[in-house]
Amino acid sequence: MPQLNPTIKLEQELGQQIYQALQGSVVNAILKSANDGSGNDYWRNRMEGHCMKVEEDILPDFYKLCQEVKQRLGFEEPVDFYVTGDSSINAFSVASEEEGEPHIVNVNSAMFGLMSEDELRFVVGHELGHIINKDTALKRLIYFVFPPEHIDPPMILAYKIRLHDQLAELVADRYGFWANGNLNACVSAFFKMASGLDFEKMNVSIEAYLANNKKRLKYFLEGKGLNSYDHPVNPVRVEAIRLFATSGSEEALEKEMEDLIQCLLKIGNSPIDEHLAIFIASAGLLVANADDKVSEKEVEHILQHISGVKIFPTPFLDAIAKANVEQLFEQSVHIILTLEPAMRENLLAYVISLVISDKQIANDEISFVYGFGKSLNFSEKEISQQFAAMIQRNFTPSFDAIC
Repeated sequence: MPQLNPTIKLEQELGQQIYQALQGSVVNAILKSANDGSGNDYWRNRMEGHCMKVEEDILPDFYKLCQEVKQRLGFEEPVDFYVTGDSSINAFSVASEEEGEPHIVNVNSAMFGLMSEDELRFVVGHELGHIINKDTALKRLIYFVFPPEHIDPPMILAYKIRLHDQLAELVADRYGFWANGNLNACVSAFFKMASGLDFEKMNVSIEAYLANNKKRLKYFLEGKGLNSYDHPVNPVRVEAIRLFATSGSEEALEKEMEDLIQCLLKIGNSPIDEHLAIFIASAGLLVANADDKVSEKEVEHILQHISGVKIFPTPFLDAIAKANVEQLFEQSVHIILTLEPAMRENLLAYVISLVISDKQIANDEISFVYGFGKSLNFSEKEISQQFAAMIQRNFTPSFDAIC
């Protein structure tokens, strides 16, 4: 069995945070109590009725391959494997809801005309990796609390779910490597899934493909590009599996993965994103401290806005608080307005929103708003008009004030 641990620390931490945020233990207990016993009936009915079940007497070679992969991964829970007649190059897994009920792994028929045996081992191992890592169980909880067709999760949670999904794909890829122990087959499988082309027939060498991948990866490592999907971009996946297969220790692997994970942390693709995050945090701290009373609502308001550009807003705010806040504030305003002069109204609007976020408007906060507004070349009347408009739209008195 390979020595390196296939898990990624950040993926585990995010999974636990998402689970706790969704009250996973409570919700799952309620769902278990409410379950009518149907379990995975939807998927079971679909697979049994429209797909080919992989059984020893029907598909002996692929049956043997699937069982070998299970054994190689040391996974002893029951799994039903299926093949679906589908031209898309895809596979998926469904974790069982009931203890003892078989999990489901499906491989589309298009894969068999394109993939070698070792490449199929990678695909099957990848899907089993999702089950072993409990990704599918967490996804079921997320979809229950936030049905995709009806409800969107809060922005900060949505970003963390996306990051978790991408990291979980990298973990599943590691299980795929375990399943075949053949780095070249893993790399060629990525090529085939990305292009739909046969690696050998197109006369592509592994060395050429890996060299090309490094060129493409450089684009993302330089801060360009944005991936809004639940799978990482292929250049990141290929490099990540190469590092897992070749790193000499877990410590070395973790260090080598840092730059790749940074690619996945990006939310926006604008050159002002980092400066905007600094402005939001520093302005928030200055306004919140203007009346010497930092309220929970003010902190929450700041974090909500930072979450639009940072996946981990709290550590970012803490780091800004330990630095020279006034200097960072002035620098960020200067850079933002140099790059995007039309942002001045948005900057003023954010500061005003901070003042009214705790439902108390203090004189020191008002002074800060007018001073900041004038530094942006707004007249006193223009500042007052925007202030008045935001009070009318967004201000409500605190409960304590009217009791």
